[in-house]
Amino acid sequence: MDMTEGNIWKLLSLFAVPLLFGNLFQQLYNTVDSIIVGNFVGKNALAAVGSTTVICNTMVNFFNGISIGAGVLISNYYGARDQENLQRTIHTIASLTVILGVGVTLFSVPWVPFMLKMISTPDDVIGYASVYLRIYFLGIVFLFTYNMGSSVLRAVGDTKRPLYFLITSSLLNIALDLLFVVVFHWGIAGVAAATVLSQAVSAILVCAALMRAEEAYKLRVKRICMDTALCRRILLLGLPIGVQQSLTAFSNAFVQSYINAFGSAAIMAGWSCHIKIDQFCILPVMSIGQSVTTFVSQNLGAKKLERAKAGVRTAVYMGTGLLLLICVILAFTSGNMVKLFNRDTEVVYYGVLFVWMSIPFRFFSAWNQTYAGALRGSGNTKASMLIMLFSLVICRQVYLFVITRFVNNVYTVGLGYPVGWICCGLLSRWYYKHSGWEETYIGREKR
Repeated sequence: MDMTEGNIWKLLSLFAVPLLFGNLFQQLYNTVDSIIVGNFVGKNALAAVGSTTVICNTMVNFFNGISIGAGVLISNYYGARDQENLQRTIHTIASLTVILGVGVTLFSVPWVPFMLKMISTPDDVIGYASVYLRIYFLGIVFLFTYNMGSSVLRAVGDTKRPLYFLITSSLLNIALDLLFVVVFHWGIAGVAAATVLSQAVSAILVCAALMRAEEAYKLRVKRICMDTALCRRILLLGLPIGVQQSLTAFSNAFVQSYINAFGSAAIMAGWSCHIKIDQFCILPVMSIGQSVTTFVSQNLGAKKLERAKAGVRTAVYMGTGLLLLICVILAFTSGNMVKLFNRDTEVVYYGVLFVWMSIPFRFFSAWNQTYAGALRGSGNTKASMLIMLFSLVICRQVYLFVITRFVNNVYTVGLGYPVGWICCGLLSRWYYKHSGWEETYIGREKR
């Protein structure tokens, strides 16, 4: 999809909708795990899967940031019609993916018990969580491969094939979950194994697509190498995003530790249900933010600054409207949503409580995701990193540390997430409007 010409609203929608469904099916991996575990294994196992989410996201989000940085570079080369650098970038990315995937596995597996203790995982949950995490990390290279391959396809405007691959692997994950847990009775180990096998299938599919792609962005195994100059550029763009996303997820681990400290499996399971629902609620604006990144990057590569800025304005309106609609839906369906995971009365009570506490503040995420996407598309990844780290890590942790010294209950801890959203949304909007980021980009291009 060439986003340098045509109706902006239509282009953003056409690009975002497949992304939305792709993100939706990617979320289904862990969510289906939680639903099956909560209904067929028990609330302790559900609490365990919820505890592992923040740890998994810390690792995965770091690599996702690298893939977003790579996508920015690819989009820019694609918009500028620079096929030589486009090819070199793709083959450098392939090499980097393997190195990072193997590295994360070797680092993570031995440290699983330490990670779980760090977030105050209770003894009656830690056994389940350890089994799930170890299996998950053993196969994480498959997830990295899919994410990087799909980032390449999306950067050149192809959002449909990554979606098809995710649908296939998500449906396979559901089937394998039911087979391994309900039929074979493998418990939480079966859920983790199903996730890894499904991700392996998506990795194979995306690699096959790139090997059969158009000449400009075709992957050739024999040409896979490490171009140090391009690798440096990818990391300069991607590391700030990766650090921001991983530290944000890591800060969520501290929020999880405050929840775990209550020592109640019902509260932990209710929080887990809320987190799963929250991850789905953010998907529409996250998809729009990803669309803006590609839109801005392609148009700046084509020297169309005003069109890039018009795309950002359109995306803000789209994201805000979608989140307001989502809040209305949540208000009427939160109870039934929580019951999908577990029907225990206490779990449902706490799950609904946490969902309702977040509803009034959700629209701030539209500003956060859209403006961050625009800055990334311009290559200014450091600013979005610093804003998000300050808002979602520092402000959130300072709030929790201070408030729990005076009033330590589920209500004050539950507001930790909205505090970060508000701060991040306001700062992102202010920086985009007043920093002169577009002049910085133009100046860099002239040099």
